[in-house]
Amino acid sequence: MAQIQVADLTFSYDGSADDVLKEVNFNIDTDWKLGLIGRNGKGKTTLLKLLMGRYDYRGSIKTGVCFDYFPYPVSDSDLNKNAVDLFEGWKPQVEIWQVLIRMNELKMDPECLYRPFGTMSFGERTRVMLAVLFAAENEFLLIDEPTNHLDTKAREIVKEFLASKKGFILVSHDRDLLDGVCDHVLVLNRSTIEVQTGNFSTWWENKEKKDAFQQAENEKHLKEIGKLRTAADRSSRWAEKNEQSKIGFDPSREHDRNISTRSFIGAKTKKMQARVKSYEQRIGREIEKKEGLLQDIEQVSDLKIEPLRFHKEILVRANDLSLRYEGSEKELCSGLRFQVKRGERVILAGENGCGKSSILKAVLQRTNSPESHAGLFISGDLDAASGMRISYVSQDTSLLRGSLRKYCKEKGLSESLFLAVLRQLDLGREQFSKNMEDFSEGQKKKVLIAASLVTPAHLYIWDEPLNFIDVFSRMQIENLILQYKPTMLLVEHDVRFREKVGSEVIQVT
Repeated sequence: MAQIQVADLTFSYDGSADDVLKEVNFNIDTDWKLGLIGRNGKGKTTLLKLLMGRYDYRGSIKTGVCFDYFPYPVSDSDLNKNAVDLFEGWKPQVEIWQVLIRMNELKMDPECLYRPFGTMSFGERTRVMLAVLFAAENEFLLIDEPTNHLDTKAREIVKEFLASKKGFILVSHDRDLLDGVCDHVLVLNRSTIEVQTGNFSTWWENKEKKDAFQQAENEKHLKEIGKLRTAADRSSRWAEKNEQSKIGFDPSREHDRNISTRSFIGAKTKKMQARVKSYEQRIGREIEKKEGLLQDIEQVSDLKIEPLRFHKEILVRANDLSLRYEGSEKELCSGLRFQVKRGERVILAGENGCGKSSILKAVLQRTNSPESHAGLFISGDLDAASGMRISYVSQDTSLLRGSLRKYCKEKGLSESLFLAVLRQLDLGREQFSKNMEDFSEGQKKKVLIAASLVTPAHLYIWDEPLNFIDVFSRMQIENLILQYKPTMLLVEHDVRFREKVGSEVIQVT
């Protein structure tokens, strides 16, 4: 067992005035299964790449181990190559038998290695990369969001595999994965960094208790400061009034006073002024105690949505539905039956490639939505209520380009409302002046979700909305859906999210 020691690590990207990481300090052991948790844009991926030595930085990183990073780079030309040829470039020191052992643990057919990488599903690509990643010995592995785009079955396989290993940092927003895999967490808070023993749920329970204690302490100090300031103000006014009474008096009205009383009044004033000074010192001490109490508390704002109420109870009905794309005889799905009633959240589940996203596009096609796919052939019955307004979130963020202002104008959104929702989703104001192609994937997803939330609709169709979205924002979105109960048709593989918000789960085969 070795240690990784990070001291005063500071990093900012060229041309940026803001530090992504500032004076970061932590020590971790290389046999830990460490979950890295933090908001989108807090620098999780950047930290992994700094450990890999890909950027220049200030501070120090001391370790006696070698690092390797998931995912491996894959170019467009690589998609035409067999996986066996690619892994020789990713990790030249490993032999094929070592990879095959890991593939067996990941429940993969060795035949996959001899197929073009581009023909594999997302789940197959991820598992091949993980097999190569873990094939060597004596490395500390950096794993960046391995379950994005993976179906439930593939996520379970990856979770089981990682739980059997050690010596890695895992960046993930999937609470189920973090709970099933990690024995320590490294948390990038708003102002500090902490390392704790346990998984995500252990850390979250401790955080809620700590936040509640700090909130209570903060309220106690605020009340004490208020009382002290009132007392200080009262004593100050008394002292001032007393001091003014030293000089000048009317003998006819103040017959009990004479010049000798001035010394008595002065002594009394001095005593009151000393009391005021004592109050001010106590106020200063209370303020010092209060400082830093709330610096790491996630002030999660309640999101709002304006769902429209449709006059019909059933908005979408499918009966014996089959789908295929133009030029292909292969059916994506067949014999599918489901319906979406007003106020329900229907979630489509199934393996990658079974046609879940295509079902969403078929519904969009039936409602003449601009996001529909013209090359999709529908057979069987698929009825969508006429006159519905749809709000759609695609899983594809590649079309987000240009400024947020331009995006609002193109989509007909209220700019002030749209930006306010983005702030509630913790998108920093400094991002508002950037072009969206410079956003992280999580920040791009927040743009799509915010646009959907500010669009009044009868039916919200979301396709894997939580990919790359941080844990705190996921909880915000869950609370929003449970509070406003919009009618929704979704594809989402986050187990916790499905369990919490889903009215019905339709298994697509």
